[in-house]
Amino acid sequence: MDYGLKNKTALITGGASGIGKATAGMLLDEGAQVILVDLKGDEVSRAADELGRGAKALQADLRDPDQVKGLFATTEERFTMPDIVVCAAGVTGAKGHPLEMSEADWQEAWQTDFMSVVRTLRAFVPPMEKRGWGRVVILCSENAVQPYSDEVVYNVAKAGLLNFAKGLSGEAAKNGVLVNCVSPAFIETPMTDGMMDKKAKAEDTSREDAVRDFLETERPFIALDRRGKAEEVAATIAFLCSEQASFVVGANYRVDGGSVASIAT
Repeated sequence: MDYGLKNKTALITGGASGIGKATAGMLLDEGAQVILVDLKGDEVSRAADELGRGAKALQADLRDPDQVKGLFATTEERFTMPDIVVCAAGVTGAKGHPLEMSEADWQEAWQTDFMSVVRTLRAFVPPMEKRGWGRVVILCSENAVQPYSDEVVYNVAKAGLLNFAKGLSGEAAKNGVLVNCVSPAFIETPMTDGMMDKKAKAEDTSREDAVRDFLETERPFIALDRRGKAEEVAATIAFLCSEQASFVVGANYRVDGGSVASIAT
């Protein structure tokens, strides 16, 4: 299927690894140009080199408003301004009892998972609106609609993103920019590898056993009984970036193996 992305330019935050990098590969396959953005400069440069096909790399800390402004200026000066923005940067944040999360715990999740998206889109959506065409895909999470009590700072940030995306989508669509979300669950990425390695160390077991135990005890509704693959999420993102998704506005596509038990959202 031709996604109509030839010569479109995509800016992908969190592009050094995981879902962001997998999405970059798929968009490159569709003929798009790609700009990877990540906090980790060396890693994002390495990812661009590995992807090849003219992929570019920029380092920026999206928690810092001045660095987001700098990212916009550098993109405008050195590259083609993006037609597509994929917001895939994020952290799992602190875990524990909801009332025991510190101010710093809340700020880390809010600034990284929520405000980084707001700042990025505040910079890059208006130029797309002026051109009359654009796609925005925000990486959300199953946690937004099926919150886990020990992951409350992450739950709240991701739930906020769903609400933000829905509000923005109605306004941006008037000018040809379609905003949607994708909500994965327990995908095989460096982030969940880190979670499982921490669990394995605490329980004196292997990562594989930690994954198996997590599936059985923490994610019992994943019908496929495995972690998802980054490419499986990237395929949905690529669709939402395409001309084939021209009537999809303000949606939340779950790529979760059945993890969310509810039929809502």
